[in-house]
Amino acid sequence: MSLPRSLFLPLGVVLLGAALSACGGGGASPSKSPAAASAKREGTAARLESDPRIGVYTSIPWGFSTSSYWIEGPTGLIVIDTQFLLSASTELIEKAESITGKKVQLAIVLHPNPDKFNGASTFQARGIRVVTSAQVLAQIPEVHASRSASFYERYKPDYPKEQPKLESFGDKNGELSAGGVTVKTHVLGPGCSAAHVVVEFEGHVFVGDLVGNGTHAWLEIGETEAWLARLDEIAALKPKFVHPGRGATGGPELLEWESKYLRSVLEEVNKENPTMPPPAGAIERVKDRIMKAYPGLDYEVFFDVGIEEVWRKQAQKRAAGTK
Repeated sequence: MSLPRSLFLPLGVVLLGAALSACGGGGASPSKSPAAASAKREGTAARLESDPRIGVYTSIPWGFSTSSYWIEGPTGLIVIDTQFLLSASTELIEKAESITGKKVQLAIVLHPNPDKFNGASTFQARGIRVVTSAQVLAQIPEVHASRSASFYERYKPDYPKEQPKLESFGDKNGELSAGGVTVKTHVLGPGCSAAHVVVEFEGHVFVGDLVGNGTHAWLEIGETEAWLARLDEIAALKPKFVHPGRGATGGPELLEWESKYLRSVLEEVNKENPTMPPPAGAIERVKDRIMKAYPGLDYEVFFDVGIEEVWRKQAQKRAAGTK
């Protein structure tokens, strides 16, 4: 949910807000307050059977059904992403510590999305460091300002009014240690956001919204080719487990599926020989073909908020004679 560089942002925000207010499967209705919705439901948390050192917390649908993870070391926990709702960030910490009997010692934010960084102050109030790359950190002020204007009134007091303040671990690949465990941090370029971190730990990769299992892709900034390059970079790590921003953990097949989906979007857009402004009905035809090719995916709005930007960038490349 990174901030786009186009005039499509207002429509994206409107559509996303509508999706949240109408979110099915237990999400709050437009007439209910976020606080009331959160009070009646809890997120879920559990260790992974395939590797009990890894745990996952998933928020209620009102918080995008967002997944955060923990890695258990001998003396403590590293958490990956801090959640969209402040209540969810509290619940994430409490459930992880209750399940493991160990304290969270470090949190890592993967990219500049509110559902990744909003809960930072909750962690920091407990003395837990929250870190990300310099590239991700640079994007947070603009993203927070935009999303707060759209979401703060809807979610208060469960949405941070003040911009979350994270620490930078630097602008290059490296390692971070806490709780007796060391992870590798890979600093990557644009994809679904303007900058990304991927965390690697003994065959596991934590990739945020670069991969969704059972969801449409968040296409808002239109950097589809760059996103495909990010997936290739992750595949080159040869992971055994891929932990997505939403949906169940899987293996390398999740990277393959996401790549196929993004290539399908590009193919369907380019079938229309895109120009600006889009001809009447052209984007609707693209959407219709994608929805038929990928039925049953959650968060159709993720596609809606970005397809015009994908179209615009492909039209620019076509006009310039590039691919």
